[in-house]
Amino acid sequence: MKSYTIHLIRHGITTGNLLGQYVGRTDLPLAPEGIAQLEDLKRHSSYPSAQVFYCSPLQRCLQTLQLLYPGAQPTVVDGLRECDFGDWEGKTAKEIAAEDESFTDWVGSGEIVTPPNGESGGVFMQRVCSAFESIVQEMMRSGTSSAALVAHGGSIMCILSAYGLPRASFYDWMTSNGCGYSLRITPGLWMRSMVAEVYETIPPRKQTEQNSERLVIDLVREAADRAFGKKEQE
Repeated sequence: MKSYTIHLIRHGITTGNLLGQYVGRTDLPLAPEGIAQLEDLKRHSSYPSAQVFYCSPLQRCLQTLQLLYPGAQPTVVDGLRECDFGDWEGKTAKEIAAEDESFTDWVGSGEIVTPPNGESGGVFMQRVCSAFESIVQEMMRSGTSSAALVAHGGSIMCILSAYGLPRASFYDWMTSNGCGYSLRITPGLWMRSMVAEVYETIPPRKQTEQNSERLVIDLVREAADRAFGKKEQE
């Protein structure tokens, strides 16, 4: 039976990542450090080939796609945008805490809270998953067997926590900038259970382990924890 592969790749580093800011709807470009990191990853790692390309409309994702796949003509999918952080957009945790007392209470409780004038975690998840399901349906309808999808860390975590096998929580799917995961979708299993096998990392696991460069992963993990609620202690 024919299967379909979708490669999920997170965009490169922005100045917002480097500064530890909450950046969702803001259309930041890649930072010079982000461009250099992607070029280094491409030079030393293997990125999977694909027949078609999908991308968030924000320029940090479009730039990443063009750096990794020069000449690619992506289908821009608005539903793949990062979460809208509302009044917290572009601010660090320290700045938000100084302005909003509820933020400090939220960090202490670990509960999921919607940023003022922002997008709730539930709405964000529903939006991203709807976009991903439409992509899968389009691939099956057209018979396209492989795709690369460049999006945001939060968007990728939404997709994998909803559909990925083996099952894992939202935070377990955190990935570094320029990295990601490859999915294999079998039509029968997808139609029956809407799940997809996560069969490899991007770059491949052995190469990823050799590359110790993790410029902003701790900052992004902290921001994600505060945006969607802390991971339950096991």
